[in-house]
Amino acid sequence: MNFRLYTFVLIGSFFLKAYAATTEAPVTPALPAIAAKAYILLDAKSGRVLAEQNADERLEPASLTKIMTAYITFQELAQGKLQLDDMVPISLKAAKLEGSRMFAEPGSSVAIENLLKGMIVASGNDASIALAERIAGEEAAFAEIMNQNAHRLGMTNTHYVNSMGLPNPGHYASARDMATISRALITEFPEFYKWHSLKEFTYNKIKQPNRNRLLWTDPTVDGVKTGHTEGAGYCLVTSAVRNDMRLISVVMGTKSDQVRASTNAELLNYGFKYFETRPIYKANEKLADAHVWKGSESLVPAGLKQDFYVTFPQGQYDTLTASMEVGNKSVAPVHAGDKLGEVKITQNNEIIARQDLVALESVEKGGIFKRLLDEVAMMIKN
Repeated sequence: MNFRLYTFVLIGSFFLKAYAATTEAPVTPALPAIAAKAYILLDAKSGRVLAEQNADERLEPASLTKIMTAYITFQELAQGKLQLDDMVPISLKAAKLEGSRMFAEPGSSVAIENLLKGMIVASGNDASIALAERIAGEEAAFAEIMNQNAHRLGMTNTHYVNSMGLPNPGHYASARDMATISRALITEFPEFYKWHSLKEFTYNKIKQPNRNRLLWTDPTVDGVKTGHTEGAGYCLVTSAVRNDMRLISVVMGTKSDQVRASTNAELLNYGFKYFETRPIYKANEKLADAHVWKGSESLVPAGLKQDFYVTFPQGQYDTLTASMEVGNKSVAPVHAGDKLGEVKITQNNEIIARQDLVALESVEKGGIFKRLLDEVAMMIKN
């Protein structure tokens, strides 16, 4: 595909003008050593990774598994397949499961909302099984749904065999994938994600605290999930918002509850101190016109499907350059959402963000005379 190339340097959030950087950008300090088998830190809006180590290594996720169980349950609620007050019977398997529990009695029925809180706050394995059985009939079928969602989200180093994270050789995940599912959970279901900030939950007259220590020590933290088994060590996915910037940090395989909290705090503090995120373009706003051959219209407005956020080192906004490549070989019909080019943000000649430029409207085929004229014009142009 041939492209028209436009290059700009960013000065305002949505305005572009020529600019020449005359000073060398300051160097961002290196992150101190993190005592974990694997970790990752990323911005939730832009998706940019700010720090990582062994982020694609397949590790035992323990109860971080329950992030996906919550995600699927939120899907069911959003689609109207479940209601928060639906009552779910507690099977003997769910009630007698080993590990952390919300202490639901076998044979009793528990509302979906309470099961979610019991799973998210108390990390209840019994709640996880009950939700899996309610949604898929049995846990093996639910695990397949989990894997389907993992594949759709691009979680290439994750495979589930159960809903709660009990050890199994075929049950594994990477730090990057845990950040991916957490980002999807937060972005797609903010109305349900709020439960991840609850500090405690009481059920059956038993009060249990949230095991995420940072909820108690850092008011900017609002989730996400802890995990622990002997094999996995102590794991934690944390998210926090400061100055309208949301970061997600993941640590896996630390040696203690205290260390998983302190290492997450280190990651978050590093990200917020040395980086910033700004909106560059809004979704569905025209950024350019793309030529269309053989169409009822000769031009189609092009823009972005999603708001375009960029994360970069603090104070270096004026060093960012935006370039836009617009294809000129599109042939009708063109459908809204079709890719027409790409927008790239570069810094010091390195691409730090990119997003597809798409058609904002559809263009149908033109009349036979228009199609013939454009056929000749295309032959001459080529």
